[in-house]
Amino acid sequence: MNLTIENILLIGSLLLFVSIVVGKTSYKFGVPTLLLFLGIGMLVGSDGIGDIYFNDPERAQFIGIVSLNFILFSGGLDTSWKAVKPILWEGLVLSTVGVLLTAVTLGVFVWYVTDFTIYESMLLGSIVSSTDAAAVFSILRSKSLALKKNLRPTLELESGSNDPMAYVLTIAFLTLVINQDLSLWSIIPFFLQQMVIGAIAGLVLGRFSKFIINKIKLGFEGLYPVLVIALMFITFSATDFVGGNGFLAIYICAVYLGNQDLIHKRAILQFFDGMAWLMQIVLFLTLGLLVYPSEIVPYLGIGLLISLFLILVARPVSVLISLMFFKMKLRRRFYISWVGLRGAVPIVFATYPLLAGIDKADMIFNIVFFISVTSILIQGTTLSIVAKWLKVGVPEKSKKVNEIDLLLSNLPKASMQEFEITSDYWAVNKRIVDLDFPASAFIIMIKRNGTYLRPGGSTVIEVNDILMVIADSQEDFIAVNGSLNKKAVKQKG
Repeated sequence: MNLTIENILLIGSLLLFVSIVVGKTSYKFGVPTLLLFLGIGMLVGSDGIGDIYFNDPERAQFIGIVSLNFILFSGGLDTSWKAVKPILWEGLVLSTVGVLLTAVTLGVFVWYVTDFTIYESMLLGSIVSSTDAAAVFSILRSKSLALKKNLRPTLELESGSNDPMAYVLTIAFLTLVINQDLSLWSIIPFFLQQMVIGAIAGLVLGRFSKFIINKIKLGFEGLYPVLVIALMFITFSATDFVGGNGFLAIYICAVYLGNQDLIHKRAILQFFDGMAWLMQIVLFLTLGLLVYPSEIVPYLGIGLLISLFLILVARPVSVLISLMFFKMKLRRRFYISWVGLRGAVPIVFATYPLLAGIDKADMIFNIVFFISVTSILIQGTTLSIVAKWLKVGVPEKSKKVNEIDLLLSNLPKASMQEFEITSDYWAVNKRIVDLDFPASAFIIMIKRNGTYLRPGGSTVIEVNDILMVIADSQEDFIAVNGSLNKKAVKQKG
């Protein structure tokens, strides 16, 4: 069956519905949703019962890039700088040096066991050198398993920030495969250009995005997530246009925005969380359709050998070497090495050799797909078991959740105080987003002229307003008073 304008919406919506239902059911059995989405795509493809013909790597790559924009941006928005800061260097080393070591170690092995050239081998190693955060933590949540100390933020930071490094390595070694006369050293300027420009552009455009979001008056709350989508794609495409790494730029931009006071921030976060899930499903279904299971069969043996080497040797070696100068218990290092789950990103990167038309492109694509699937099956289904075995997991206490708990789940569990705004307060005629409130304090209601208002980031504080504020501690209430009445605080000082 060929996809047409007439049937694509029906087929797409049915696949989306089935993926959501089956994905939710899979949580009970600890089966990664990624595997289910890929499986559904393969099932309805040309080799499956659906007989849907889809053989367009260029379109699949476009869908993959758009999807990765949403997935990386959503991950960046959810990244807490307070949680990440203590393990910043560990995460950055894993996402750069660790990725490079994984690519080189696996590349040398592939070169040794196959007839690939050294550059083709390094290309394959680069494609599968990054990890997938979404699949990892969906499994951990399904098993109600928390991780000790800073292990979770370390894995989050690595998974969210290592795709740019893998992308740069993939493009660099693909260039070397195509242009055999170039030397290995010729890719170093390209690498530095991509990473430096990407990092600078991400921070600059993050600050620019915050200014635009908080200053522009759209009138409708629902338009702000749309505005952020536009800013996200501007960040990616503008960075790519000037020669930087767009994936790195949007991740840094999102981390910056996620830790700033923004108008309608909660609506923006909820929107991107939903879009990230949608993009994951669309991406995995698309990649499943692109794969022909019958073409993978000839590569099962070599694919399994390479996959096992990646899981048992290349990933552990890269983690142990990367973290050798940091104080960390050995069992935590082993667990980080086991959470080297490969997902959809390597499959997306594997479309680049297909579009470039290199000799072994089909073989590389099928091996990469097999590596991703086996990684999910072997590592993805055992993450919680290995966490308990290495004693790095903390089982969460199960409890019933009522509607009140759900409503206040994002609010601090503490007391409430009222603040009456007089004419001499600094906060008069200021928007809530500009007050520089402590992160653990919230204005839940404003009493104005006998009526109660539900505040938003763009709400302007007026004289005689009574603010109802909840916070975690008395120190937070002192900080709130300082934010509302900065002039008085300066005079006392």
